[in-house]
This record gives sequence, C-alpha cells and structure tokens, in this order.
Amino acid sequence: MNRSIAMLKIIIAGSSGYMGKVLSGIAAKDPDVEVVAGFDIVPNEAPGTFPVFANPQEFDGIADVVVDFSVADALESLLSFAVSRNIPLVLCATGYSAMQIDGINKAAELIPIFRSANMSLGINLLADLIKRACSILGESYDVEIVERHHRRKLDAPSGTALMLAEAASSSLPYESEIVFERHSKRRQRQAHEIGISAIRGGTIVGEHDVIFAGHDEIIELKHTAASRDVFAAGAIRAAKFISRAEKPGSYSMEDMLN
Repeated sequence: MNRSIAMLKIIIAGSSGYMGKVLSGIAAKDPDVEVVAGFDIVPNEAPGTFPVFANPQEFDGIADVVVDFSVADALESLLSFAVSRNIPLVLCATGYSAMQIDGINKAAELIPIFRSANMSLGINLLADLIKRACSILGESYDVEIVERHHRRKLDAPSGTALMLAEAASSSLPYESEIVFERHSKRRQRQAHEIGISAIRGGTIVGEHDVIFAGHDEIIELKHTAASRDVFAAGAIRAAKFISRAEKPGSYSMEDMLN
C-alpha cells in the first residue's frame, strides 16, 4: 500500500460528536494533516470546514485513512466503505459485539486496520506495567479494576477497563474470570477473579485504577485523562502509522510503539 503522507488526508467518522470535534481541532494544528470529510448522521455544526456525509458511500474524493470516533452501530457501513475504497481504518470506538469483532478481523484480511480501546500513550504504558506486575505478584494478590467516566458514556465497563483486564489475565499464572457485578452472588471473592467496577457521573474524562490487593499490602496503578486531547493526539499518530502499512492486517498500539 505504502501511501504518501506528505499531507495526510483524513476522514473523521463521528465528526459531529464530541471526540470528532476534538480530533478535527487537533488535526487543524498539524501541518501534515488535512481533514477532507466527515461521516455522521448529524449535520456538521461548523459548515465550510469540511463536508459531512450521512452515508459514507456518498464521498467520492481522495483519502488516505479513516479515523473512527463514532459508535459501534456505525461499524458495518464504515467497514464496507473502507474495504470498497481500499482505505486503512483507525477504530477508536468501543462496545463492539463478538460478531462485529469478527467482521473487523475479516476486513483486516483486505485492508490495514488499527484498533485500540484507548489511544492514550499513558494507558498503553499502564497495560505494560500491569503485565509486569501480574507476572511478579502472581496468585498472591487479587486484581480489581475501577473505572470512572462521564455520565454520557454508553458502554460499561469501558473498553479500556476490559483492555486492562485482558493485559492482567495474559500475565497471570492461572485462567482468570472477569466479574462485572457481585450483588447477585452472595459468596466470598473467588481466587481467580478480576473484578471490574464502573462509575458514571458528571464530566469525568476517564480514570482507571488497577488495584493489587495482597495480604496486609495494597499496590495501585492509576491513569487519569485530564482532557480528551490525549485520545485525539494518539489517534492522529495512529493514522500516520497505519497509512504507511504495506499490507493488510490487524494493528495495535503495541505495533506502533515498537
């Protein structure tokens, strides 16, 4: 594929949403990036900046990559567009079903697809720290995750919390069970559980606490996002990375950082 990125031409899916607007603002400050279009069922609130299409197939221009900050329900039309036009995708949305993930994997056989539950460099570093902690602490410590987000967030637990739980599970010396609620089960905490608790309220951008609770000792790792700019900046970085991909496949933040 090996696309030229002298001026990276980006389409923003979910362009009229909050993160879409943040992304367009970050892109406008980058001399190497141009937003050529947006996809959204809601009309653009800043007409004249770039055209917005409710149906992706209506776009007939040239683009190097699509960055998706929309919702899981928009995935099918987005994959269809990207595959038909041979354009790489950066998927930043969360809450995909197992069937949708299967669709993403099939599309990745045809085009490069970058997917991460969180585009923050700090969160991905946190995932690496969790893996190291779990490999050292092993069965001696219980792992619990607490995530906090704004009241408008649709999915719970967050995709990031699930990503962190998977990072922990991959380095533990046992097959773990992710538990989302305990009120329906009157019993002691089981040894191999990874608990996830979700809090929704106010304007919290995103906070994730990973607790390692041992005998008379607690270790905590925490990440706090002070603004959504960190996610948009990471998405731009991912777009530049995936636009250079020479072959189809599934790519991650780990691939980019390496």
